[in-house]
Amino acid sequence: MADEYQPAKLFTVEQANAVLPLVRAITHDLVQLSREVMERRERLALLSGGRKPTAKDPYSEELRQIEEELDKDSEQLEAFVEELRELGVEPKSGTEGLVDFPSLMDGRVVLLCWRLGETEVTHWHELNAGFAGRQSLVAGSLADGSDNHDGGELHNGSGPHDESL
Repeated sequence: MADEYQPAKLFTVEQANAVLPLVRAITHDLVQLSREVMERRERLALLSGGRKPTAKDPYSEELRQIEEELDKDSEQLEAFVEELRELGVEPKSGTEGLVDFPSLMDGRVVLLCWRLGETEVTHWHELNAGFAGRQSLVAGSLADGSDNHDGGELHNGSGPHDESL
């Protein structure tokens, strides 16, 4: 799978941090709405619990309106995700605010990892490691593009996949 993965954009740490204010704003809205939708869906499931809507049910119209609002909010969630993808980043969790920025290290694609609430991009992980495999971008290593202890180098933004921000 990792060999087939071709991200739309590759970021340096500097590029990721430069676009972070916009990513943070979109992610904040995504997290807030995701949590609200999840809570409302749970409440709706409890309220409708096996009910068959009938004309005599005094709550059927209210339940239908709630379902319509949830559908609209779900479309908005999809729009937030698409906005992030258009920036070249990969949203990983709508409720936790996890976002990955594809990058190159040692000639392979890795993911710079950021979570809502963090002030800047300070972690990375392998493609298949996920959040649990996060590693710190320590000063003097990937964070500034110089060699790390393993000899790893972060992509410097001069390759064919790079775009100006």
